[in-house]
Amino acid sequence: MESAIGEHLQCPRTLTRRVPDTYSPPFPMWVGRADDTLHQVAMGYLGVQFRGEDQRSAALQSMRDIVAGFDLPDGPAHHDLTHHIDNQGYENLIVVGYWKDVSSQHRWSTSAPVASWWESEDRLSDGLGFFREIVAPRAEQFETLYAFQDDLPGVGAVMDGVSGEINEHGYWGSMRERFPISQTDWMQASGELRVVAGDPAAGGRVVVRGHDNIALIRSGQDWADAEADERSLYLDEILPTLQSGMDFLRDNGPAVGCYSNRFVRNIDIDGNFLDLSYNIGHWASLDQLERWSESHPTHLRIFTTFFRVAEGLSKLRLYHEVSVFDAADQLYEYINCHPGTGMLRDAVTTAAH
Repeated sequence: MESAIGEHLQCPRTLTRRVPDTYSPPFPMWVGRADDTLHQVAMGYLGVQFRGEDQRSAALQSMRDIVAGFDLPDGPAHHDLTHHIDNQGYENLIVVGYWKDVSSQHRWSTSAPVASWWESEDRLSDGLGFFREIVAPRAEQFETLYAFQDDLPGVGAVMDGVSGEINEHGYWGSMRERFPISQTDWMQASGELRVVAGDPAAGGRVVVRGHDNIALIRSGQDWADAEADERSLYLDEILPTLQSGMDFLRDNGPAVGCYSNRFVRNIDIDGNFLDLSYNIGHWASLDQLERWSESHPTHLRIFTTFFRVAEGLSKLRLYHEVSVFDAADQLYEYINCHPGTGMLRDAVTTAAH
């Protein structure tokens, strides 16, 4: 059985694990594997926000424009499209791109066609909201976990392959212990979200600066190829509890340290729903994500259900990825978005703004 941490990222551990060396997990799970040429990935969440049927066509076209931009040099190696309605009644289309190295993402986003589209005055006047949340964890700053071994989604799609069965799963604290950096670093957060340009209440362009060790979780469900019994398991047993937990985090995030929570459904380029979904959760720290996971009734029900059925899963695909970031490796920018969008809600606005 392998460690979740790749051999080239292993080092003498100064922080102890929660389980003994003899621990054996109750069922098989796998992680994405990359070689030592992968140093830092980039994840771009590029959103279009709208309200009402009269804006839907324009919003979908803007989403397609973003996707078309991915065909330019240095575009992402993998992307997917999602839709969700937030608790203010706005619909949001998010194009999520993954780059295998941060330099190619920087070249792409600063290229003339991409930069001019984002900076255009049309973004301020076309009646839609736009946002981009771009983060770049180093290889030691993210972990993955999959209940399957093929066609890895998310950041797994830009990695080189998949591990053998791994040891670090099936116990509280295993998420943290899959991070290579956890061998020597507690990943403690410091600082606060701060508005550094613009005014969320006034609309227009607003930039939020993140702080060290913000945590981002993407936790996904794919029932596209599931047979009737597994579809029922997901739709009738897992989904109602999952939806309850995700709604709690969306509406009560400040109380538990969750900056932003979006439970999204995958769509195709025309906006049609697919049988895939995932949660996008930004947290003030990995500690606070762990505390909620270990204590909140909705997550405990999800966790125990997964334990009960995991070994028998055939076509229902469940996974997650979790990352932390240095402050310098985060960009949160919003154009004409409502002030409860993403990181705007909890960002501190100074008197100067």
